Amino acid sequence: MTDSKRKYTRIDFATDCLLENNSTGQAWNTQLHDLSLKGALVEQPSEWQASVGDAFVLKIPLGEDVTIEMQTHIAHAENHHVGLTCEHIDIDSISHLRRVVELNIGDEELLERELSELIGTGS
Repeated sequence: MTDSKRKYTRIDFATDCLLENNSTGQAWNTQLHDLSLKGALVEQPSEWQASVGDAFVLKIPLGEDVTIEMQTHIAHAENHHVGLTCEHIDIDSISHLRRVVELNIGDEELLERELSELIGTGS
């Protein structure tokens, strides 16, 4: 999907993260590249087999006791990167995610519009 079609602003946010397969319980440490209110782009882990639509939990540690955790599915996988779409996020995680986006987006009106869109879609 091109940026012109995106509803949610992506922010560059390079950090370590963890992908857990919902079906097998396998987990891979990888690198987060960017993040939005509705998903993330991560580096494809080595020796990793998955298909578009497969479900994963994405865990992004922000500090000792703070982690953003999203239930996701694979939207696309190409060029050693995996695009994940958020299917569900708990209230604590969305609060942390909102703060990360708010600090990086620099436009409170845009953030509020995106949050309204997110709430309006029921996701």
